[in-house]
Amino acid sequence: MANLCAIDTAPIETIPRSVYDKEIQAPIGAFLTKNGLREKILYIVLTRDVPLRIPGPGDEFKSEASSVDSELTLLYQRLRGVQIPLAGPVNNPFFHHTDNPFRRPAFPMYLVTRLDGYDMKDMKALVDRALLARNTGRFVIDLKARENNPGNQWLRNAALLLPGARVTIDESATVLSDIKDVIGYASWGSNDTDRKKRFLHFGWLPGAIATEFVSFDGRTFRAPPAGWEIGDWNDKRTWYGDAPQSLTADYIHEGASGASGQVWEPYLAYCPRPDLVLPAYYAGRTLAESFYLGIPGLSWMNVVIGDPLMRLKP
Repeated sequence: MANLCAIDTAPIETIPRSVYDKEIQAPIGAFLTKNGLREKILYIVLTRDVPLRIPGPGDEFKSEASSVDSELTLLYQRLRGVQIPLAGPVNNPFFHHTDNPFRRPAFPMYLVTRLDGYDMKDMKALVDRALLARNTGRFVIDLKARENNPGNQWLRNAALLLPGARVTIDESATVLSDIKDVIGYASWGSNDTDRKKRFLHFGWLPGAIATEFVSFDGRTFRAPPAGWEIGDWNDKRTWYGDAPQSLTADYIHEGASGASGQVWEPYLAYCPRPDLVLPAYYAGRTLAESFYLGIPGLSWMNVVIGDPLMRLKP
């Protein structure tokens, strides 16, 4: 409990930059400094009811908006006096470092994850499942049919970099579902127009992770009404949380032990790269390392859910 930092902020998902600076960044920074932890700490873990996102002016790659989690990755540099612009994503120094462990002084950042879900049961399950993670089961990779684009190629590459006998990959209009013993999953989520249902009814193994190319899947961790399904951008009556898209929290609720999401539009180039995330996780990297070496930018829209130290044990 020595490294437990309490903050006093409202349990709402969206907060202004001024509140983030005063009620989240400042007290965490002061705690690390006071306790001599700035260099020792590698991971910051947020919990349910810590605010999720910070709005800001600008559009496309000039936006000052970001997730709280992604903004906190840069606290290490800010504590060292580095001035970081708010507009647009900042290059992630750990991106694509598949052969290097995350350590100081090579990587001047914190790896930030959160334990979150629809309720306390979902949150507790993240910790319990992490303790049982083993390197077994199937990696399920579902491409968007009828398209040739970078996302589909990253999904293909992920399949090639994983042991073939443990990969289920599909390039047709079929949406993969009802698969047992799933340890890793990557897809387009609701951006695959062939997918209509929230839940995939997978048999998720302890330690399973999920990632998808969806702009707003991390927009909320409040449970939708019973019966809500993936909706239509053209019909606001089908939206939940200001969007009709699939939800990161659904994967956790169904049984995954970790997942990524986006609180606002990151654009495809700044979504986690499954061809980096899944092979790293298979090779024994921690959840936090696996996701962050696949995320190109910081101070952006990404969130990572799960125990940062979870790894697939032999």
